[in-house]
Amino acid sequence: MARISLPFDRQCDLAGLPKPVPEWRFHALRRWRFDWAFIGPEKLAIEVEGGAWNAGRHTRGAGFAKDIEKYAEAMCLGWRILRVTPKQIADGTALTWVDRILRAA
Repeated sequence: MARISLPFDRQCDLAGLPKPVPEWRFHALRRWRFDWAFIGPEKLAIEVEGGAWNAGRHTRGAGFAKDIEKYAEAMCLGWRILRVTPKQIADGTALTWVDRILRAA
């Protein structure tokens, strides 16, 4: 039987966590967006890093360098960034980490 994973915001809702905002634009001048963002005082961004096993954008030189710039600028603005894989979203690992981070804040 195939396992159907829930979208990350639904996982958070069912776990009693705040609901993250999808595709949150965090920078006033650049068009950068986070895949998911907890935009309250926690300022926690979730970035889903796809293509790790098939030479996707995030693992090639230019894409990797652009991601580093994006994450550095976000951190300068006070954001914390949790980078996860699609598998970690699907299997609940990312949810566990988010829960631990939010509880520690």
